Amino acid sequence: MELQMTPEQAGSRIEALRKILHQHNYNYYVRSEPTVSDLQYDMLLKELQDLEKAFPQFDDENSPSRRVGSDLNVEFESFMHRYPMLSLGNTYNREELEEFDQRVRKVTGDDVNYYCELKYDGVAVSLTYTRGALTRALTRGDGTRGDDVTRNIRTIRSIPLQMQGTGYPAEFEIRGEVILPVEQFKQMNRERVARGEPAFANPRNAAAGTLKMQNSSLVAQRPLDCLFYYIPGEQNLFHTQHESLESARKWGFKIPAYNRLARSLPEVYNYITHWESARDQLPFEIDGVVIKVDSFRQQRQLGFTAKEPRWAISYKFRAEQAISRITGIDFQVGRTGAVTPVANLEPVRLAGTTVKRASLHNADQITQLDVRIGDHVYVEKGGEIIPKIVGVAREKRKDGCEPFHFITECPECGTRLVRREDEAAHYCPNRTGCPPQIKGRIEHFISRKAMDINAAEATIDQLFREGLVMDAADLYSLEYDSLVRLERFGEKSAQNLLDSIEASKQVPFHRVLYALGIRYVGEIVARKLAEAFLNMDKLMAANRESLEAVDEIGERISESVTEYFQDPLNMKLIQRLRDHGVQMAAEESPAGKSDLLAGKTIVISGVFIKHTREELKELIGQHGGKNSGSVSARTDYILAGENMGPGKYAKAAKLGIPIISEDEFLAIISPV
Repeated sequence: MELQMTPEQAGSRIEALRKILHQHNYNYYVRSEPTVSDLQYDMLLKELQDLEKAFPQFDDENSPSRRVGSDLNVEFESFMHRYPMLSLGNTYNREELEEFDQRVRKVTGDDVNYYCELKYDGVAVSLTYTRGALTRALTRGDGTRGDDVTRNIRTIRSIPLQMQGTGYPAEFEIRGEVILPVEQFKQMNRERVARGEPAFANPRNAAAGTLKMQNSSLVAQRPLDCLFYYIPGEQNLFHTQHESLESARKWGFKIPAYNRLARSLPEVYNYITHWESARDQLPFEIDGVVIKVDSFRQQRQLGFTAKEPRWAISYKFRAEQAISRITGIDFQVGRTGAVTPVANLEPVRLAGTTVKRASLHNADQITQLDVRIGDHVYVEKGGEIIPKIVGVAREKRKDGCEPFHFITECPECGTRLVRREDEAAHYCPNRTGCPPQIKGRIEHFISRKAMDINAAEATIDQLFREGLVMDAADLYSLEYDSLVRLERFGEKSAQNLLDSIEASKQVPFHRVLYALGIRYVGEIVARKLAEAFLNMDKLMAANRESLEAVDEIGERISESVTEYFQDPLNMKLIQRLRDHGVQMAAEESPAGKSDLLAGKTIVISGVFIKHTREELKELIGQHGGKNSGSVSARTDYILAGENMGPGKYAKAAKLGIPIISEDEFLAIISPV
C-alpha cells in the first residue's frame, strides 16, 4: 500500500484515528453499545496500522492498534490465562484470504490442509479440567487474564462438569463460545417485555450480560448453550485440529457438526459461500467463518504475532443490508439532552426481523450521506445490533426531494438547541423542564448497576405524569396511600416498590455516584473516584488538579465532575438524597492501609509461601500500589515466587526491572 502523504499529514491522521478508535473501543467494551459495524471498525484499524507502519516515528504503546478490548469486570475475580487467548485477524474479501494462504505455504510448504469452522457470535470462554472435573472457567478478558465465571458456567447444561470416557489428560484446557440460540432469545425477550423490562438488543449481548450476572441461580434460568472449538496446541495432546475436536466430542463436549476439513483454497471458498447464504438456517447466530491450519506442527512453525496466531484467520460476512424508503425523520431526546435523529422507514425485512426505524446518529451524518425524506436508503444492522442507514440510492431519488435541515428547537420542550464545539450531537439545555431528560435521569438512577430499584420505565413515566416524582430524590418521599390510588398499582406492587426504594439506601457509595449520572462517569470511573475521595464531601471539594491525579481520570472527566458540583440544583439533589439516608461515603478502609506503594506498578509471578496471589494483590492495593498482569517499561517491581514465568523473567532482565521476593515485599509494606 502506497501512502501519498507528508509526515505532518500522517501524524494528524494517526492522532485522529486513535481518538476515533479509542471511542469505539469504549462504546463496544465498556458500554456494550457499538456505534459502527465490524467492517467499519476493521477498516479504520487497518488504516491506522498501515500509517503506523509507514511512519514509525509516531509509534505509541497506547495506540488502539496495540490493545485488545477487555471484558474484565470489577465484580469478578480475575486470573491469568495459562495460554493467552489471542484475537483473530479479520478479512472481508477473498484477495486477503489468498494472501493468508500464500503466507502459510511460504513457511510450511504446499502440503496444507485447512479446518473450517463457523464463527459463533457469542462470548469466548476458556475451561480448565483437573482429572476430568471442571475446576475453572475464565472469560477472554484482555487476552492475558480473564474473569472467573465458573459458578455461572456450571449452570449451562451443555457443558460437562465431568469429562466422559477415558484417555483424557490430568490437566486439560478447552475453549468454547457461550451463545444464546435464536429461538430461546426471542422467547426470553417476549417474557422480558411482558414483565415491563427492556428487550435485549441481540443474542450476543444477552449471553454476555447473563454470564456476568452475580446471581448464578438467575443464570441457570436462561437457556445458554456452549459450542467448543479449540484445544490449545501447547498442550501437545494431538496432531491436528480436527483430531483434537473429535476427541473432545468423545469426552462429552458439544462440537458442532458444521466443521469441515478443506484440502485446498477452493474448498474453503465453497464452505464460505454455502454458509454466507445458509446462515439464517442455523439455530444460532454467526458472523463469519474461521479458517485454521489443521496441523498443529505447522501451527507451531507459523507461530504468533503479538496479537494473533499466524495460522488462523476470520473471514467475516458483510452486514446484511436492505433497501427501504424514508417516510419521515423523528428526534429523540436522551437523559443528557442529546438529540438523536431517527428515520421512519417503510417496513423491510433485515437479518430475520422487520425494521421500521433506523438511527441517523447526528446532523453531520445526515449531511455526509445527504439523506432526504422520500429517499430510498440502504439499511444494515451495525454489528447485527442497531439498524442504521449507511447510504442513499441516489438513482432512485425523485425530483423535488428537498435537502433535510436539522431542527433548531427541542421537539419535546421547544428550547433552542445548542451544539458544543468539540461534539457532533445537538443538545437541549433545558435539563430541569424537558420531560425525556428528567425521566431519563430517574431511569438511570434506578437501573440495576446503579441503585437497583425495581421499577419499570412505564412506572417512572406514570409517576412523572402524576407529578409524584420530578427527580431521583422524590422517589424517597413516595407514600403508600398515594401509590395504591394509581392505575395499575395494587397493594402488593405499591409495597414492593417502597421496599425496593428503602433497600436502595444500602447501595454502596460508588454506585450512588454512578447513579447521579454525571457525564463521562461510568461504573469504573465512579468506583475509582469513590476509592480516591472516600466520601461525597471530599469529592465535591476536589479541584481539577486533584481529580486528574486519580488513575484514569483525565481533563474531560475532571471538567465534567467539577461542573456537576458547581450546579446548585445538583447540590440540592445530593443534600436531599443524603437526608433520606442514601450512602454518601465509602466503607472504612482496611486496617493498615498506607501510601507506601503509591505510584508503583507491581507484577506478581510464581507461587508463594506466606500469601496467596490474591492476598498479595489486596496488599498491593491497600498500600496504594497497582497490580498489573504484564511486564512493561512502566513496571516498578516484579514480585516473584517459586516457578516464576520465564517470559516475565527475560523481559524484566531486558528492561532492568527489580525482582523482589515475598519477604522483601513484606518488608517494604511493613517498615520497622
